[in-house]
Amino acid sequence: MNGKYERVRKELENSNYTIAFCGTGMMKESGMPSMRAPEIAYEVEKKYGYSPEEIFSSAFYATRTETFFEYYRNEMLGKPLEPSRAFYALAELEKRGKLQCCITNNVYNLPGRAGCGNVINLHGIVEDNRCPHCGKKYDLLYVRNSRRIPLCRDCMTTVRPQVLLFGEMVDNQLMTRAVEQIERADVLLVLGTTLNSGLCEGYVDYFKGKTLVLINSTEHYLDKAADLVIYEEVREALPKIVWPDAE
Repeated sequence: MNGKYERVRKELENSNYTIAFCGTGMMKESGMPSMRAPEIAYEVEKKYGYSPEEIFSSAFYATRTETFFEYYRNEMLGKPLEPSRAFYALAELEKRGKLQCCITNNVYNLPGRAGCGNVINLHGIVEDNRCPHCGKKYDLLYVRNSRRIPLCRDCMTTVRPQVLLFGEMVDNQLMTRAVEQIERADVLLVLGTTLNSGLCEGYVDYFKGKTLVLINSTEHYLDKAADLVIYEEVREALPKIVWPDAE
């Protein structure tokens, strides 16, 4: 395993442009359970009468807004998440000039909160909430502390979390930025996800660089497309790569 750590270090050191995909596995390592996990889906349906995927959709938001916000406050904003050591390792790489961009579908802004400056949040972030009528911005606490439906103080319109709901498309400008970053990369780090995940699919094909590194805790048949694979939790492997004394 140490040999693989060393090889990744060398690839990063020799790279002029490195991009990291931060997958849902990294979010789980920071304490967020998957809404698709059977036990979580069962508890949510028992509590609210609908599955997580039904509730967290654009159609549900439009037609059952109060229930949407009850779920959103309790299940998505109720438990504060802290970035794992892997995110701080990414921030350290950026500080050293060895990481140029993080791309993620993690709505909790974990790379940014750990100190990464150039982050493309494909699915938005929970800190960003706006009135669709007047454009006034509201922070996470305003939505979390609201009763029933959060309303704009100025025009009494429902404040809209700027996160991607099921049934919505990723913003074209964000997609274009992500593709441009990937096309520039010498090294692509795929962290806490598989190459056919919703995060990677449609983007990895644009990578024409030298080395694709995959770090994930579970194996997948598509892993053979990567140049280097480490089967380990990202929060364990990446700090050892960035800080060799941690091995």
